[in-house]
Amino acid sequence: MIKFSEQTLKEAERLIARYPEGKEKSALIPLLHLAQDEFGGWLSPEAMDYVAGLLKLEPIEVYEVATFYSMYNLRPVGRYVFEVCQTGPCMLRGSDNIIDYIKKRLSINVGETTEDGLFTLKTVECLGACGYAPMMQLGQHYREHLTPERVDQIIEECRVNAAKNN
Repeated sequence: MIKFSEQTLKEAERLIARYPEGKEKSALIPLLHLAQDEFGGWLSPEAMDYVAGLLKLEPIEVYEVATFYSMYNLRPVGRYVFEVCQTGPCMLRGSDNIIDYIKKRLSINVGETTEDGLFTLKTVECLGACGYAPMMQLGQHYREHLTPERVDQIIEECRVNAAKNN
């Protein structure tokens, strides 16, 4: 059975306590973040069921939220997730070309992970940085004004970091 570590459970309890009685569901989004971080970077059905139990919700209520937001991964992902914006302003600035370039460069399609487990490519809706298009989110950081050369630089940077941290 899946469950949070003692430290993460304390954080979950702290988050739930922020909300008045009967409004604990408001802690769902931060609890899903905790679960994703705790359980390998993605939300399995078992992890979502666990969160539902903590909040006394029906599992479908958790699934609805987890499937709506692109920030949650519903399958295992690589160590580095390239979330490329594909909405209008980014597309006008060439995000479709960047997506195609990443697909060719890493030999994966959108939603796939490289064989070495390092990279996953996702397309997402607006990340709110239209003035820096085309752009993507990589972890907690935005990578902006993307070009094929810039993508190559980011891929190399990730590979170097992965080698250092192994």
